[in-house]
Amino acid sequence: MLHILVLGSAAGGGFPQWNCNDEVSRRSRAGDKRLLPRTQSSLAVSADRKRWVLLNASPDLRQQISDSPPLHPRREGARRSTPIAGVVLTNADVDHVAGLLSLRENQAFALYAHRRVLEVLAENTIFNVLNPAIVARRCLQLDEKLPLCDAAGQLLDLNVLAFRVPGKTPLWREDEAAPSLGTRLGDTIGLEIGGSDETRPLFYIPGCAAMTEELAGRLQGAALVFFDGTLWRDDEMIVQGVGTKTGLRMGHMSCSGIDGSMAAFERLDVKRKIFIHINNTNPLLIEDSAERREAESLGWEIAYDGMEIVL
Repeated sequence: MLHILVLGSAAGGGFPQWNCNDEVSRRSRAGDKRLLPRTQSSLAVSADRKRWVLLNASPDLRQQISDSPPLHPRREGARRSTPIAGVVLTNADVDHVAGLLSLRENQAFALYAHRRVLEVLAENTIFNVLNPAIVARRCLQLDEKLPLCDAAGQLLDLNVLAFRVPGKTPLWREDEAAPSLGTRLGDTIGLEIGGSDETRPLFYIPGCAAMTEELAGRLQGAALVFFDGTLWRDDEMIVQGVGTKTGLRMGHMSCSGIDGSMAAFERLDVKRKIFIHINNTNPLLIEDSAERREAESLGWEIAYDGMEIVL
């Protein structure tokens, strides 16, 4: 059995974003129930509801832990403890790694990521606040199932399989002079998380630039997929006057359109599909929007902070 807790469901900056002053953001800040605030995307998964693994560590992690009682310290007699036994990273985007800095204080846990991401963390000495002697850094090999363990090597009854996903290098690592902005294999991955009891796995793909045949084949018939819901349309940020880049330039496929994720999933027979990593410009955040109704009519759910699922 898998226990899944959505810690955060928005894209970078959260919703409402700190400097956004459009009508939707103002309504959300005023408490409009149709526009729920959201922190930056992350999941927590567990096989026993006692030991948890985070999928990405958002900048909002301290707040997310405070808002999530299953993640509170609870070991009797211990001045400091945590049920968080591990973290698995899908890339080195700021909104996926900055939360690691909130997990300092000499607390042991295991950190899993592709070699490309572990190299980034090693190059930036600020991440040494997570003392490598205490926080075990472990490399994910693509397409190899790996049992997840805590820092001491104790099995967590969870398995992870990392796989390639079309994407790009993090914004802060882009090289305009290099092909594909310097993107290399491993800069963006998806995760398949299953239990040791052979529970059907969940797929977590918060960033994806295209639906390849390889990825479609992997997701065919899946029980549960959390998928990149960053933008509704490719030129969304340009049209709204808040950016100059398309979704594809940022490494995200759109939800709508003939090349969008909703169209791509129509042939995949996924039992439960949930948009996550939703940008503050995306009308999916508006509960009574036409776009929200369209997505829901096609069987999509929209992730929200605090959402719980048992698989």
